[in-house]
Amino acid sequence: MNLSLFLARKIFLDKGDKRKVSRPAIHIATAGVAIGLAVMIISVCVVLGFKHTIRDKVIGFGSHIQVGNFLSLQSQGTEQYPVAMNDSMMNVLKHISGIKHVQRFAYKQGLLKTNNDFLGVNFKGVGPEWDSTFIANSMIEGTIPHFDDKASHNKILVSKTMADKLNLKSNQKIFAYFIDNNGVRARRFTICGIYETNLKKYDQIMCFCDLYTARKLNGWEDDQVSGAELQVENFEQLPIVANRIIGKVNKTVDHYGETYSSSTIKEINPQIFAWLGLMDLNVWVILGLMLAVAGITMISGLLIIILERTNMIGILKALGARNKTIRHTFLWMSVFIIGRGSLIGNIIGLGLIVLQQYTSLIKLDPQTYYVSTVPVEFNWLYIVLINIATMLICTFILIAPSYVISKINPAKSMHYE
Repeated sequence: MNLSLFLARKIFLDKGDKRKVSRPAIHIATAGVAIGLAVMIISVCVVLGFKHTIRDKVIGFGSHIQVGNFLSLQSQGTEQYPVAMNDSMMNVLKHISGIKHVQRFAYKQGLLKTNNDFLGVNFKGVGPEWDSTFIANSMIEGTIPHFDDKASHNKILVSKTMADKLNLKSNQKIFAYFIDNNGVRARRFTICGIYETNLKKYDQIMCFCDLYTARKLNGWEDDQVSGAELQVENFEQLPIVANRIIGKVNKTVDHYGETYSSSTIKEINPQIFAWLGLMDLNVWVILGLMLAVAGITMISGLLIIILERTNMIGILKALGARNKTIRHTFLWMSVFIIGRGSLIGNIIGLGLIVLQQYTSLIKLDPQTYYVSTVPVEFNWLYIVLINIATMLICTFILIAPSYVISKINPAKSMHYE
């Protein structure tokens, strides 16, 4: 067995005199590594969970990429201009590499009115190909109706925010009014269901209806819509897929003379994604601080252990041991301390993450954070990398302090006892 490793194991496992300083120093160093690693794991899992939860909510309302009229996308949705989305264009979009799903949509602004109050909303017309998975997971009352592009069934979905403001319930009838160049038109809808995503930007204004209804209210032709929403197979490949769409679709003209254009969800909601991007900086700051805490406690612990083992170091030198061998002994001992601290840190960190995932113990204000509980997400690659980085960095920064061993004189150190 390697001499340095053998001696390190003996020192590490030796309980020794309870009055010695080294044993508490080892405990403190172990606690420093454990706490630092636990905080790093929790921080990464929480930030990843929060980022992906908010990202998925935004994508649930607007998909990954939108293809529509150039004028509509330039106006950021404040004005609606139609574009032809017939079978030919739908097939072109579906067969672009990296696209998983394509669905049409049409917007129409209107008013929901009860006997006592009214509310301005944005009706989003969707067809039978609409992927309702996101809204289905957010339903709190009622059901999702079958939305059609051939006929109007006068059924809508509203958010809980709207329902609370207007005192609405599922299966209730409500009038909607639409004001445009054709005057004022009224429609009577049945509220089939109520959803809640806690994303205020959309919950306050977005309700869903038939694609046929939105198209007719806008006075558009049968193949005209606001655009198409495209889901990509891999979000990380979003820029690549977006460039493919730009090459095949952008700047082409439909048979009405309208120009196609496209935008990614990041371009449509730059503020939200910029805010989510800032969280990465917070994670790096936390990782740096926790590594600094772990490193400082390890340096302090190593120096205390070396000073308390001065007599042993002197004896080893007198027996012919080289400074390198003795330094490696204490570095190996540091690895054992870091390893024990990492084990404890993983148990604490992963345990708390599992507890939060299955119990939602820690709650949040959804009006502020867009989620009702702290979201967490396991990413085993990041967790493994954090463990490896902690071990390597903490060991590396101990190399310089270990050179204090070369300053110990064998004669003086043995005479000290």
